[in-house]
Amino acid sequence: MKTGRPLRVGVMISGRGSNLQALLEACAGADFPARIVLVVSNRADAPGLSLAQAAGVPVKVLPHRDFASRDAFDAAVSEAFESVAVELICMAGFMRLLSAGFVERWRDRLINIHPALLPAFKGLDTHRRALAAGAKEHGCTVHYVRHEMDSGPVIGQAAVPVLPGDSADTLAARVLEAEHRLYPHCLRLIAEGRVRVRGETAEIMAKGAPT
Repeated sequence: MKTGRPLRVGVMISGRGSNLQALLEACAGADFPARIVLVVSNRADAPGLSLAQAAGVPVKVLPHRDFASRDAFDAAVSEAFESVAVELICMAGFMRLLSAGFVERWRDRLINIHPALLPAFKGLDTHRRALAAGAKEHGCTVHYVRHEMDSGPVIGQAAVPVLPGDSADTLAARVLEAEHRLYPHCLRLIAEGRVRVRGETAEIMAKGAPT
């Protein structure tokens, strides 16, 4: 996806926006190869909206209840991003399932971060489930989005240890710190043209390797 100019990125949020903040801070770097040009939320009260505004990034609120169907909502989201020539969408705590049509429209241009080492612990409540399963490691995954929930080619993962006495909250905090490092790293790889999708596998190429 390397273009010789900063990659134009859109971000989808529903809540506090801590991963959005990590991406905003990374993109503010003079040498970072991507820029966030629009943040879309389905909730007008999402705290992450103020983070984007403070960084000078335009925001758009599209309350999903204002639309007659999931497809209609997803079409409005697509149109918002396409109107500002977004090239890659980052989901950052967007808490709605996307339609198959939206996922295909943005195929290999739509990424997500999930708080587990996929394919383990898809879905919600990952930290409690990891503890209940006796996992010794937990972590997070950045992946291209496919219609099946929490699936798609893996771009990167970060593991953290599960420590004696961990609660779901302490484990979640450790994973979140890893998320804030991993997501900007994976965005950089894509913006530098170093990620190639072959089938359902994402290949990471060395810096400077021919694409």
